[in-house]
Amino acid sequence: MTSAALLTDAFGRVKETVHDAAGGMTEEQLAYRLDPDANPIGWLIWHLTRVQDDHIADAFGTAQVWASGDWAPRFGLPAGSMETGYAHRSRDVAALRVPSAELLTGYYDAVHEQTIKHVSRVTDPDLERVVDEAWDPPVTLGVRLVSVISDCLQHGGQAAFVRGILLRNRR
Repeated sequence: MTSAALLTDAFGRVKETVHDAAGGMTEEQLAYRLDPDANPIGWLIWHLTRVQDDHIADAFGTAQVWASGDWAPRFGLPAGSMETGYAHRSRDVAALRVPSAELLTGYYDAVHEQTIKHVSRVTDPDLERVVDEAWDPPVTLGVRLVSVISDCLQHGGQAAFVRGILLRNRR
């Protein structure tokens, strides 16, 4: 298996997790919080998508999907907002609006498409390229991609957990 095939498979699993967690959820279900400060499914999926979009675009030197298509206003954020959810407090989480699972997965799918376009061409030597010198040691493309995959799967798993609790409580 090549590096490109491995990365494509890993990001494909993120996509499956996103669709499994958010698919078919109503606006109310996407906003459901297990307690007043817990992150809801909608925010978790939005956040993981924003992180993937931001980090992949930066690592490959391309524009974020978010920057096109009026995504910010569609999620109730000011036009031009480039928020990713990093350091969001409870009130910030509550302010994000996810009106439908289709919007949420539509944004994810657009980010996934751009991600696959990039990672499907990655070679082993590419993984050693430094993409962020703000850290010690500097972050390579390989480390950044593993970090994004890990973060996305963790947040996707959290969203799946919330979905499971929500659906079990509706019985």
